[in-house]
Amino acid sequence: MKIRQDRLAINPLQWVASADGWIDPTLAPSLDRQLEVIRDAGITALHSAVPGDMTPGAYAARLADHGISPAPGYIPVRLPGDEAELRTFRDNAARVAEQHAALGVPTVFLAMGMAKDAERVVRPAVGHLADRDRLERVRDLLAEIAGVIRTHGITPAFHPHVGTWAETEEETRFVLDTVDASVLGFGPDMGHLAWAGGDAAQLVRDYADRVASVHIKDLDLGLAAQAREAGWDYRKTVLAGLWSEPGHGNADIEGFVGALPDDFDGWLIIEVDRGARPSPEESVRLCGEWATRHARP
Repeated sequence: MKIRQDRLAINPLQWVASADGWIDPTLAPSLDRQLEVIRDAGITALHSAVPGDMTPGAYAARLADHGISPAPGYIPVRLPGDEAELRTFRDNAARVAEQHAALGVPTVFLAMGMAKDAERVVRPAVGHLADRDRLERVRDLLAEIAGVIRTHGITPAFHPHVGTWAETEEETRFVLDTVDASVLGFGPDMGHLAWAGGDAAQLVRDYADRVASVHIKDLDLGLAAQAREAGWDYRKTVLAGLWSEPGHGNADIEGFVGALPDDFDGWLIIEVDRGARPSPEESVRLCGEWATRHARP
């Protein structure tokens, strides 16, 4: 596979996967503990998320102390209820983009966010309540926030995500087809697109010139199809064992990576939203083993 060791990172969501099938950042151990486990697993880069009590410089130094480099982070937004909320999203995007610029990371993922009681969290991965007018508002919001990010010299990479108003392949294509490439790049998550029944590899081929960085995931494709058909909610699907460490599910990681352009220079970020192993540490270790087998110097 076309994976460069110096462009392979991890977003260690294993540590924040909560017992109810959601994400709870308070569950994470200290940054130093995370970095120790990631380093010992043989992974040399981390999804960037500067803690509120640290400067980008201090954060980069802490990573460097463990032999870890910063990789693209993540900006979620939601359709705002008013101008004040929109300003909050714009200000957060500017702050994260400034941090990425200070860290020397040229790309950030941009996605629609979700809440536990959201319509598509209750009925995920099937384009529930699809609406053209809403999708156009989603497109306009992503384009506006992407423009904020661009002013800081950072490439925003659109990241479709199950449970949001931009989750399906059709919605992904609409956003990419109606926002100029000079404004918005593409940062696909192969796992979320597959969960929604999409063809992530074909999307990469079709929008090859816009793919800035990607998320690598493994999952149980049969379970994903069963959940879509039965109408399971987001958390029930996750708790049923949807996700697994790379190489331990049946997603076509090789086909997805193989679809990337030969000159692809972006990041591949491993994510396991909920580890299939007894502990997050074991899950990270298995991610490192997969990386060691497949990455080249």
